[in-house]
Amino acid sequence: MAPQLYAPNHQHFFNVRLDLDVDGPVNSVYQVDVVADAAGPQNPFENAFSSKAKLLESEKQAAANLNLETARSWKIVNPAQLNAVGEPVGYRFLPGDNCVPFASKNAWWRKRAGFVNHHVWVTPYREDERHAAGNYPNQSEGGDGLPRWTEQDRPLVNTDVVLWYTFGHTHLPRPEDYPVMPAAYIGFTLKPLGFFDENPAKDLPPSAKKSCCH
Repeated sequence: MAPQLYAPNHQHFFNVRLDLDVDGPVNSVYQVDVVADAAGPQNPFENAFSSKAKLLESEKQAAANLNLETARSWKIVNPAQLNAVGEPVGYRFLPGDNCVPFASKNAWWRKRAGFVNHHVWVTPYREDERHAAGNYPNQSEGGDGLPRWTEQDRPLVNTDVVLWYTFGHTHLPRPEDYPVMPAAYIGFTLKPLGFFDENPAKDLPPSAKKSCCH
């Protein structure tokens, strides 16, 4: 990078375990993709689009990656609890900045961190399944954690579900990183999706009036 300054390209990966209980423990998860509507009488200006929700019925079906072309997101609903318009109450999972691993699947770190193979995984809740790479990643020979658990392909519909999200940052070092490296921000958002009957901020008290002296 510069004389006597070594800064290799690298990536940072994280995984969060979201034990979701949307208005109770019995939930289902949908993968939501946005698609353009077909041209025709219902779309005369050819600018309409809609969202398509796919119910994730099993673990292998649920393992997926982000898709910019379809603005992919996920929603977690409670089919037994309906909101004011008759739809299941839910929350939407919106991913933020992310990346894919550039290391080969034969790289040792990737064998031990198999959770990076997908951005999103969904499993039924199990008390002993708490760490995406397994309990002992540094001693693992590979394949522990999410890759091993999801091989069971357990059902996910109307059950206590756990959503796992893998997110990462690709760091290509630059001179401005030295000697104090600035922060990089990555994350995700959970937004209510019909969980409330209307905007819950409507009943907030008005801001207190401030007085001043001249």
